[in-house]
Amino acid sequence: MQTHHSTIDPAEVAKFEAMAAEWWDPNGKFKPLHMLNPCRLDYITTQIAAEFGRDLSDPKPFTGLRLLDIGCGGGLLSEPMARLGATVVGADAAAGNLPVARLHAEQSGLNIDYRHTAAEDLAAAGEQFDVVLNMEVVEHVADPQTYLNACQTLLKPGGLMICSTINRNPKSYVVAILGAEVVMRWLPRGTHEWNKFITPDELVDLISNANLSPVDRKGFVFNPIQWSWSLSDRDLSVNYVTASIKPV
Repeated sequence: MQTHHSTIDPAEVAKFEAMAAEWWDPNGKFKPLHMLNPCRLDYITTQIAAEFGRDLSDPKPFTGLRLLDIGCGGGLLSEPMARLGATVVGADAAAGNLPVARLHAEQSGLNIDYRHTAAEDLAAAGEQFDVVLNMEVVEHVADPQTYLNACQTLLKPGGLMICSTINRNPKSYVVAILGAEVVMRWLPRGTHEWNKFITPDELVDLISNANLSPVDRKGFVFNPIQWSWSLSDRDLSVNYVTASIKPV
């Protein structure tokens, strides 16, 4: 794996490699992602359909779209995108995730191109995509601006990037670190570093500096009473997601 000004943080990669075998266990270390996934998919599919004029009632509405899932992990988003007809490349800096992802895709009868590589390497190779999914990655890289610049290069003109991360404020420290890692033990301690979290305004600046046009943002809100996630137009206080377009 050649690396061009890589933004990969080896310590961050090691954290996720240590958990690789648990990707598809809905009660394992990735339980929060399994719980969040329907909400993430709702947002992603709605944004893709709106941008590319696709009908989500079709069996394979994303046929003809080339999609990159950066930080694909075990394939929790790559697989549904492939089922919806997209041609999917799943990229991850943690090599240990990819055998898990490949095996699960094979067992599911899905053809997904999983690669041990970084956004910068794909960009340097001239790869281009209609859609880049960039979910819960930007808070783990060493240089968010350089990383997002590479994501912009990977998009075709008119392409769509969906980027989610975690806000940086006292509430996110309590919820995402104390709550998820210490109290609930959903994630191993040290999975997240609060000082690497990014506020929505900071992310908009980073995205805009990468010559992308932000078009939407929503919060992912966890309801501890109903034990479920939902999208919010207003509450971006902890987890949130953005959509941005590469100008034609």
